[in-house]
Amino acid sequence: MLRAARAGGLLSPLSQRWHQGFHKTAGACGLEDFFDSPRKEEERATAGRSWKASELRLKSWDDLHKLWYVLLKERNMLHSEALAAFAQQKSLQNPFRVRKVKNSMARLKHVLWERALVERNPQARLQMQHFVIAL
Repeated sequence: MLRAARAGGLLSPLSQRWHQGFHKTAGACGLEDFFDSPRKEEERATAGRSWKASELRLKSWDDLHKLWYVLLKERNMLHSEALAAFAQQKSLQNPFRVRKVKNSMARLKHVLWERALVERNPQARLQMQHFVIAL
């Protein structure tokens, strides 16, 4: 279905906007992106708070899209760390980070859904709703 939508040109204008502003990382970086930087045992990682929906409503569509991928990368990194800790029979340094990232992602998705609902153009509204559902 997604392939058909792309072939029909339904997703092309939005997808062009979404990919602007992103940069690729070097191909030789390996698995470093999937793990947090190593810390000493006594040094605890401080994690910020999750994003509030009111803060996300002030962001542009492009900023929200970029933030989604930053949060997705963070969630993948935390998942990789959890699997590595489980394999080594250790506990996570800060297990609450996962919940904060998931809360932020849920709020971001909700804000995007709100924006899709108030879109006046029915075709654009449907396109935005399909995008949010696919997240």
